[in-house]
Amino acid sequence: MSFRAASKFRVLFVATSGVLLLTLTACGIHPVGGKLPTKTESPEATATPTVSAVPTNSISGREGEDGRVLAVKIDDTFQAQPQIGIGDADVVYIEQVEAGLTRLLAIFSSTYPESIGPVRSARISDIDLLAQYGHVAFTYSGAQTKMLPVIRAANVQDLGAERESSQIYPRDPARNGPVDMLLKAQILMNRLTEQNVSIATSKNMGWNFGDAPASGNPTAAVSMFWPSNTYYASWSTKESRWLLFERGLPDMASDGKQLGPTTLVIQNVSITNSIYHDKFGGITPLSATVGAGTGYILRDGLRYAANWSRATAADGTTWTRPDGTPILFAPGQIWIALTNTAPFFTLPNVSPSPIETK
Repeated sequence: MSFRAASKFRVLFVATSGVLLLTLTACGIHPVGGKLPTKTESPEATATPTVSAVPTNSISGREGEDGRVLAVKIDDTFQAQPQIGIGDADVVYIEQVEAGLTRLLAIFSSTYPESIGPVRSARISDIDLLAQYGHVAFTYSGAQTKMLPVIRAANVQDLGAERESSQIYPRDPARNGPVDMLLKAQILMNRLTEQNVSIATSKNMGWNFGDAPASGNPTAAVSMFWPSNTYYASWSTKESRWLLFERGLPDMASDGKQLGPTTLVIQNVSITNSIYHDKFGGITPLSATVGAGTGYILRDGLRYAANWSRATAADGTTWTRPDGTPILFAPGQIWIALTNTAPFFTLPNVSPSPIETK
């Protein structure tokens, strides 16, 4: 066959193939894999994380670059409020401590506020929680003597107050001890840069961001419990986030804004006594965050029953529906409540008192 004849054959084949493709498509048949997807297919079957041309933080999905990870232990008692700088955190963990009280572990990587606090002492549950983030800058006011070697051996940059100056950890003259210590976060992070200290950069933590999955259960509010503390979160359509209340009062930050995440995670964990205790003899609980378990993801006024999985301490935490479908988070701040007590949900348009739902 001559070159000219071969060229005509290729043109004829392409044209014929185009007609055949259009004919099959018009009939709803994919030319390779059978019928084309119909509009009635579940959106979850093809759901993928949101891909944005704008850079976003890997931990929170907020617009902005990934930054070095700073972890801060923050007091969560009534005397500590209003807390400072928490609104800029990418993730906030609520942990049970001695006497059934709670303490916060805040993770910053997209923004470092000028001040954060009140800063309090570290707990054993922090070590496993932080391992998934890499070699982070870990800031705290102190720790039990028996635990200090554990912190030093962990994969963290140990930046406890007993090792740093009052320029990094000043006292707030408007507060009383032990809830008067602050962290000058920007000064600390700039100093680490000047000293070329290697700190892990924020990365994907096992969860992804995108549109709300289908078939969520409408939820107006949720109550979360610890032996000596209660959190209540109410969905705000106006602000597109869960507004937090603690001990029945709005959980306000020092800037006058009410605290509250766009995605609220309730992680059911095993809470057992550790070998550590405080100076009053109170046993320090250990919240187990490595392994697998159940919980709930709340976003956009909806809730989803969920399973969590984390194979090793170095791995991130994945969240899926019982059938294995990933649950995408809403971009923005995340609060993760570590608890072993079932939450109570309030449904829309019912009595404001919390009710239990299965």
